[in-house]
Amino acid sequence: MLFRPSMIALAAAGLAGCATVPMNEGQEGVATPSANAAAPAPAMTEAAAHTALYALFERSDEDDLRRNPMTALFRGDMRYADRLGDYITDAYYAGERAAAEAELAALRQIPRDALSEADKIAYDVFEYNKEDELRALSDEILALTAVRPISGFQGIHTFYPVLAGGQGAAPFKTVEDYENNLSRNRDFVIMLDRSLARFREGQATGVYESKLSIRNVIEQLEAQLAQAPRSSPYYAPVLAFPASLPKADKDRLAAAYLSSIEDDIYPAYRRMRDYLASEYLPNAREEVGLGTMKGGEELYNQLLQSTTTLPLTADYIHDLGLSEVARITQEMERVKTEVGFAGSLSDFFEFIRTDPQFKPASREWLGERYYEIGAEVDKRIGEQFSTIPKSPLEIRAVEPFREKNAAGGSYNGGTPDGSRPGVFYYNAYNLDERLTPGMETLYLHEGSPGHHFQISLAQEQTELPSFMRFGGNTAFVEGWALYAETLGDELGLFTDPYQRFGHLNDEMLRAMRLVVDTGLHSKNWSRDQSIEYMLANSGMTRTEAVAEVERYIAIPSQAVAYKIGALKIQELKARARAALGDRFDPREFHAQVLMTGALPLPVLERKIDDWIADKGVPAAAAGGQSS
Repeated sequence: MLFRPSMIALAAAGLAGCATVPMNEGQEGVATPSANAAAPAPAMTEAAAHTALYALFERSDEDDLRRNPMTALFRGDMRYADRLGDYITDAYYAGERAAAEAELAALRQIPRDALSEADKIAYDVFEYNKEDELRALSDEILALTAVRPISGFQGIHTFYPVLAGGQGAAPFKTVEDYENNLSRNRDFVIMLDRSLARFREGQATGVYESKLSIRNVIEQLEAQLAQAPRSSPYYAPVLAFPASLPKADKDRLAAAYLSSIEDDIYPAYRRMRDYLASEYLPNAREEVGLGTMKGGEELYNQLLQSTTTLPLTADYIHDLGLSEVARITQEMERVKTEVGFAGSLSDFFEFIRTDPQFKPASREWLGERYYEIGAEVDKRIGEQFSTIPKSPLEIRAVEPFREKNAAGGSYNGGTPDGSRPGVFYYNAYNLDERLTPGMETLYLHEGSPGHHFQISLAQEQTELPSFMRFGGNTAFVEGWALYAETLGDELGLFTDPYQRFGHLNDEMLRAMRLVVDTGLHSKNWSRDQSIEYMLANSGMTRTEAVAEVERYIAIPSQAVAYKIGALKIQELKARARAALGDRFDPREFHAQVLMTGALPLPVLERKIDDWIADKGVPAAAAGGQSS
């Protein structure tokens, strides 16, 4: 999983998707809706159309950076670095909606048919993104999402301490950098109080977060409040002053940072904690599934289409998950036989969970082993990829203040010029329940060639418009990272059968997500039922299963996109290999997938079919379907 600044803005809202041909049998293809035919665009030459298109992209990007200063900061653009922004006011939502409507109108004045093939891809992605945003920003959807501004899995309260503590995108090199952070602290306090007000709106309309999620939020707030101000992440920049800062500035800033924590941030935390504990929690939903929330069924359907970029129903995804669970179970049985384990598969799971040989020796050992895995991948990466990111990859442990509720691994992107590295975070919380099988797979997913390659290579394509360099959708981004896990054999990993089992265990996790996410949010599964299903069908520990299920509860639909996206990429790879035969080069295929940013799956499919056709093989002959 990775963090994007846009998660702050629309963490709960999600986006709506457009339709395309699904990658699996069992559903009919549906034509992609397009508003291009709504009004004829004026005739233009290809050059004029290109100029008009990229002028629109540039205006849109500049306007977006002003409205969303965190997006600029994560790119290394410091023009708005003194602002955190406020992403949850009515004025903000209205501004985003007005911008998307105006930009769609401008786009449709550019004749798509006049554009080059590369520009048509950019046109289609831009149109998809804006239509997607508008669906997420509709009054009906915002009434269900804006009033649930933070959850136990994600939110400004867990993201911001990392940023403000000097472990994120914000630099701490100059006096101005330190002053900018103080200014962002003030915005953070305002946003916390406005989040509290949004929760009150939800109370008034009967739209509540679950008790489970709110209890986790309260626990997270209390964990931060338990830290002495000088031990909190917010004070960490003071403890790392650059030597070049004058002593007078250091003294002044140290006092200002301490005051910001004691007088502003901690009181805001207490206001939020006290309100949630005394007023909100008693009325929050006992049931965990979104389908039990007022308007939840409508929202879940929208989120599924958004995260997958495909018109897939909850029932279809649930059944697909069950079939994948059955297939992967057979593969696990083969590994069990290979290592000579005599018991049942369930016994084998318990053996993996409990045998000391599969436990990390220490936090330090865990980090060292990930460095070794990274070195092994680096030896072979050129066999699969023609371009390596400029941005280096760092390996770090998740900070203690957030490790309990954090994922087992995550990724934060670097800057396009490589001046700030990408970071693979591994979670060392509760080592007794962390398992060493699967470490190779986790590195492939979060690091190289997973999130680090996809995010970094897109950013480095300076000829692309910014929304393609820096934007994306969950199905592509997480689908690519899950697909990257399948490259372990080619990259010299999975030589240990237990690491291959770990790979299957992680693949099983993504298949179970299809079952459990839809079970929770459309079939009224309970938290405990979902946890037991995951334990029965995988080698996960209870700690891991609990964290996963609570994640699905907090961010419905996000987890299903991994498997859906990966299956599409695997399908397209098989299609290209079958069509091109000896001419198929994985490096070329991977470049086609990665070098134009994170595409909606319908756009990616069209691109790969066109690439196959350009090599002299029509899409129909390659097994493709026209959307």
